[in-house]
Amino acid sequence: MPSLSEQALLNSALEPSELERLAEVAREAAGAGARVLAHHFGQLESIREKGRSGDLVTEADLAAEQAVLAVLEARTPELGVLAEESGRRSTGSQLEWCVDPLDGTTNYAHGYPFFATSIGLTWKGAPLLGAISVPALEELYWAAPGLGAWCNDRPLRVSGCNDLAASLLVTGFAYDRQSQPDTNYSEFCWFTHRSRGVRRGGAAAVDLAFVAAGRLDGYWERGLSPWDLAAGVVLVEQAGGVVSRYDGSPAALAEGRLIACTPGLQAALIDGLGHCRPLPGHLFGAPELES
Repeated sequence: MPSLSEQALLNSALEPSELERLAEVAREAAGAGARVLAHHFGQLESIREKGRSGDLVTEADLAAEQAVLAVLEARTPELGVLAEESGRRSTGSQLEWCVDPLDGTTNYAHGYPFFATSIGLTWKGAPLLGAISVPALEELYWAAPGLGAWCNDRPLRVSGCNDLAASLLVTGFAYDRQSQPDTNYSEFCWFTHRSRGVRRGGAAAVDLAFVAAGRLDGYWERGLSPWDLAAGVVLVEQAGGVVSRYDGSPAALAEGRLIACTPGLQAALIDGLGHCRPLPGHLFGAPELES
């Protein structure tokens, strides 16, 4: 069965030369955003919340998005754009860029060097190709069906891990965890107890890139947006990994909830997530979340 990105390529009927050109544009745009982030890192003057508690935006987010959009508008004016900070620009095309100029804003605002610029391209909402630039590591990840998955000039492959007890996993916690009972805390405990450890990086795009690179073996998370996931999903798939909903059915970016892992770990992650139920709020000091 074709992966999400392979199916999107088939449906789009893109010519190989155009696919390569668009992958080049994604790399250029990701690099442009990352250079802005590197310039502003450690020198922020403005940090504010944008509606939800803990959901931050800085002048670096905005400047990086402007740099990314300048590349996309110059190279692909015919394509639509869905950007985290400025929203959607529709052109009538079924191809749409998903732009996260700064994934890991909270990390960035605190001077914690785990963040990235993520640029994905979707066909009718399905991930097709993408690029993720991680400035602190000087690493540019990119992937597209038929072209493989890469970090700089190194081809990527997911790890061969097929034993949950020997795995290193990663996840995250959504901004709405302070107002919703579905917090992911139970899942974190379940897998921490049954694996070598669960990391919380704070930047979904980097987490997915690290799964594709074999540095991490599996990932799950909820409460995400398409721009968090579009590029990373393609990286994992094209590096030989699998991506799905929590129940194993095909993932959908718009749902913001997925598993990405080595093929040998998928069944264990699905099984574990099926066992977990939200923890009562009083156990972690939030009785107001109990229904």
